Amino acid sequence: QVQLVESGGGLVQPGGSLRLSCAASGRDFSIYAMGWYRQLPGNQRESVATITKSNSTNHADAVKCRFTISRDNAKNTGYLQMNSLKPEATAVYYCNAAVKLLTSPVSGTFSYWGQGTQVTVSS
Repeated sequence: QVQLVESGGGLVQPGGSLRLSCAASGRDFSIYAMGWYRQLPGNQRESVATITKSNSTNHADAVKCRFTISRDNAKNTGYLQMNSLKPEATAVYYCNAAVKLLTSPVSGTFSYWGQGTQVTVSS
């Protein structure tokens, strides 16, 4: 199991930047794929960016070239650097860690979520 705690959210003006952190505790963070998701008011939760345990990344088209996902396994922490923020980025941002276990007798896909951190982009 892994416990995730997001931080770094807050109020920022349009065009500003924020860096979100996802601190993990429990099992080694390095074995998990990690992702950032957001839930806009009245909308479904959507993927923002993901990173595999081998550091392969994928960013949603809406945030490419502005947001960057990264991880520091030595610090058990994932990050989302958000630049050139727009008002439509206002949402609760959640960190996710997932792993597929194939070792008998316990196997399956396990997914964990943090509690989220609010990002508000407004002048």
